[in-house]
Amino acid sequence: MNDLAKRALGTKLKIGPSASAKAIGSLTSISSPSMSQETIDVTTLDSAGEYREFIGGFKDGGEVSASGFFDPQDEGQAAVYAALEASTDEDFTIEFPAAMGAKWDFKGVVTAYQTTAELEEAIGFEITIKVSGKPTLTITP
Repeated sequence: MNDLAKRALGTKLKIGPSASAKAIGSLTSISSPSMSQETIDVTTLDSAGEYREFIGGFKDGGEVSASGFFDPQDEGQAAVYAALEASTDEDFTIEFPAAMGAKWDFKGVVTAYQTTAELEEAIGFEITIKVSGKPTLTITP
């Protein structure tokens, strides 16, 4: 058994400033920021070995997606919908279970909010958040 593996149970996605953040309830899946970096081609006629050379360019915080069960009474789900309608950037936090001592903090713009209703499934919802600026991963040993 791998003692390093941890269950995701207890992981939360919150919206709003830390003092008044609302947990988005009834989630079954949360992704982390899908960070990436552009590259700039700096190949010259003098580059060795016929290989291109690159340097790092702009970084992109990517997107965060979450899905779960739709709950129209949940304050967190309502706050995400309100953020989409207002087109505002908001504070978000992904808190992993306390025993892990890790969390992501980032600003983001809600770019998608969808509810789903299928015959043999619970009513669900999905959200997508575009990260704005640098996301921060905090690890407290």
